Amino acid sequence: MKYLLLVHHDEEAFAKMSAATRAQLLAESIQLCHRLNGKGQYVHASPLQPAATGAIVRVRDGKPTVTDGPFIETHEQLAGYFLIDAKDRDDAIRIAGLVPGARIGSVEVRPLREITGLPRE
Repeated sequence: MKYLLLVHHDEEAFAKMSAATRAQLLAESIQLCHRLNGKGQYVHASPLQPAATGAIVRVRDGKPTVTDGPFIETHEQLAGYFLIDAKDRDDAIRIAGLVPGARIGSVEVRPLREITGLPRE
């Protein structure tokens, strides 16, 4: 079953870390991706640009509204994700504990809903 591991952390605190520390966290994440790939569990992963670069789109009564930048006040922002194939929820939680971002923030574990009719099936 596929799981999305959503990595959250405080962007301001992350930006204040040394470049070496940030590079080490990224290197550890890349190493984890290679280990998961070796076990057939890696699907995709990527860090995200800061929340301020994003936009929120809402459509109400057929009219789109776009809000730029951060849209909610939180202590942690969505920083990246891992899309994995895990045996079960416990396996996904175990893998989430290996994500370096869990040491400076949190990792939300969410199972994907399996649906048919999507491209590349």
